[in-house]
Amino acid sequence: MSDYMELAREEAYFGIRHGHGGPFGAVIVKDGRVIAAGHNRVLDRKDPTCHGEMEAIRAASAKLGTFDLSGCELYTTAEPCPMCLGAILWSNIKKVYYGCNRSDTEKIGFRDAAFYEYLEGRRDMIEQQETEREECLKLFKEYSGLEKEIY
Repeated sequence: MSDYMELAREEAYFGIRHGHGGPFGAVIVKDGRVIAAGHNRVLDRKDPTCHGEMEAIRAASAKLGTFDLSGCELYTTAEPCPMCLGAILWSNIKKVYYGCNRSDTEKIGFRDAAFYEYLEGRRDMIEQQETEREECLKLFKEYSGLEKEIY
């Protein structure tokens, strides 16, 4: 396990030293083989979704030719934020190993705790409102009628 975490740390160090973003690196492993790696590139790409885990998931999906990463494990330098956790769940990764926890992340200025509080219903951060549901349900109806083999 430490070899994979070492690779995740190396990814994070690379990103830090090249000004790409925070100290977050990730590695995806399947059947004892490294499939992909990624590091935080938020500053480099000027994209708030370019977290280390997200970059690794994108790379693994491209390499394997699928969005379903069942059987893969993720090694990351920090506990995944809610966005990354969502991507991990959507990609069907069932095992995650992380180094620093969300408390450690908060101590260096990242606000993951606020997002967790929002998800738990303990903090307001955005306003959401349902609108034009009937028109949007037409999209769902059309999608539901498609042949599933095309996916």
